[in-house]
Amino acid sequence: QVQLQESGPGLVKPSQTLSLTCTVSGGSITTSPYYWSWIRQPPGKGLEWIGAVSYRGSTNYSPSLKSRTSMSRATSKNQFTLQLTSVTPEDTAVYYCARARGLPPAAVVAGRAVERADFGTWGQGTQVTVSS
Repeated sequence: QVQLQESGPGLVKPSQTLSLTCTVSGGSITTSPYYWSWIRQPPGKGLEWIGAVSYRGSTNYSPSLKSRTSMSRATSKNQFTLQLTSVTPEDTAVYYCARARGLPPAAVVAGRAVERADFGTWGQGTQVTVSS
C-alpha cells in the first residue's frame, strides 16, 4: 500500500518561500510510470494542480504558477519537494501531494480544477497559511 505524507511549515510570511516535502512509503518514486504531483485547495475554492515530478526526475508545472514553482526529488529518501517563491496570502491553501500513472489530464495541466479521481493516491494534506 502506497502512502504519501506532506510535511513542512504551516505558516509562511509574505514574500518568503513555501517549502514542502512529500514522503512516500510502500512504493518507490522512481517506479515507472508514476508521476508525483503537488495540488492545492484554497479555502472555498477547487483543487488546483501545481506541477509534478516524474519517475525519471523530469518536471512539469502549471503555466499559471511556473514562474514561482520548483520541484525536486530525493530518491535516497523516497521524497519529493515543492518550493513556491514570493508567496502572498492568495497562496494560503491546503497542500496535497498525490500520485498518478502519468501526467494528469491535459485539461488539468491547462488549468481546470482537479478531480479527486484524477489521481490514484493522495496524501492527507497540510494547511499552509501565508500571513504576516
